[in-house]
Amino acid sequence: MRIDLHAHSTASDGTDTPAELVRNAAAAGLDVVALTDHDTVGGYAEAIAAVPAGLTLVTGAELSCRLDGVGMHMLAYLFDPEEPELARERELVRDDRTPRAQTMVGKLRDLGVDVTWEQVARIAGAGSVGRPHIATALVELGVVPTVSDAFTPEWLADGGRAYAEKHELDPFDAIRLVKAAGGVTVFAHPLAVKRGECVPEAAIAELAAAGLDGIEVDHMDHDADTRARLRGLAADLGLLTTGSSDYHGSRKTCRLGEYTTDPEIYGEITRRATGAFPVPGAGGRER
Repeated sequence: MRIDLHAHSTASDGTDTPAELVRNAAAAGLDVVALTDHDTVGGYAEAIAAVPAGLTLVTGAELSCRLDGVGMHMLAYLFDPEEPELARERELVRDDRTPRAQTMVGKLRDLGVDVTWEQVARIAGAGSVGRPHIATALVELGVVPTVSDAFTPEWLADGGRAYAEKHELDPFDAIRLVKAAGGVTVFAHPLAVKRGECVPEAAIAELAAAGLDGIEVDHMDHDADTRARLRGLAADLGLLTTGSSDYHGSRKTCRLGEYTTDPEIYGEITRRATGAFPVPGAGGRER
């Protein structure tokens, strides 16, 4: 089985619609793909309706969190999307995304970049606006060559010249809320140092003690030494280890299935989840 547990659609900052995402996952030879848009479940219905035969869809989300001033992302899988407390927190984060993005556009303009809110809004479309949309605008303007090059202290990285904060969950609260909604939590790309400051390993141990289920190990932002280090940490803490592409369509260079999760780990995730179940494909509908 080929299992990719981290992918984004146009419901947040990917470039594939949810229906395109599941079709592309099947075309890439995947058996399982997780839809994990940022702080939203808005792509679920379209993706579920389009899952092709031979592919299984795992519903999820990537939750924006912050611990002691350091940003981090928490992957949540197979939770009840209608559980009210978690839904309310997701809404607070989403509601703060637009004014935060507008502030960042203003900071860029103060730095002499001829970016406009209209440009960023066009790029985001109906998705939940975020830094990758602003980064895409910088690419369009020729300010940086790639989206990844915008995530530096010079531009959009945490604490960067054009960075602005938004409402984010405390990760301990995120674990509690996801568990209460029947879901499973995995710390996304925990040592992606090129993205900025990372939470210390001592904090990962505290999160594990609070009920964190796993950490994402095999990821494009982790080199071989980092993966080995994370596998050792996971073994010490009794955490599951996952692998995934963090696919964003054409917005990033990663490919669906570039990194995958062991079937036994996937089986354990599905066994722990009680809020929702994986959706097997039944042919899907074209959109």
